[in-house]
Amino acid sequence: MPVPDAPVTGAHPDQPESAVDSPRSSRLDPAIAARLRRTPEGLVAAVVRQHDSGEVLMMAWMDDEALHRTLTTGRATYWSRSRREYWVKGATSGHHQYVRSVALDCDGDAVLVSVDQVGAACHTGQRTCFFTELPVTGEVVS
Repeated sequence: MPVPDAPVTGAHPDQPESAVDSPRSSRLDPAIAARLRRTPEGLVAAVVRQHDSGEVLMMAWMDDEALHRTLTTGRATYWSRSRREYWVKGATSGHHQYVRSVALDCDGDAVLVSVDQVGAACHTGQRTCFFTELPVTGEVVS
């Protein structure tokens, strides 16, 4: 069974569930922070892809501090909603993500993280988290 990635501890002030579009305390550049549209929990979706092939590997969540850490360390850092702590991909599993670039989407509610993925991206041991194909029965338009 694959080893889950280890959390990275760090101060993360509690935030009331009702706080809407209010960033947590962070060292993120204010110009970048101003462009983000966060969930009520202060998060943005992070879609992660392999930098050279474009293969979509996973989706995770970032708050302002996780994005700051990702941009300044070159290591993909996320916010775990279940554990309520930061985690660096590969810290325990060895399945590291070395960040090549980060792009903000047009609405500011998601980032695209292009990485050099070492090993599996998914906690199940699969290369990508998107390995379950669903049937599409609608008409295909060309």
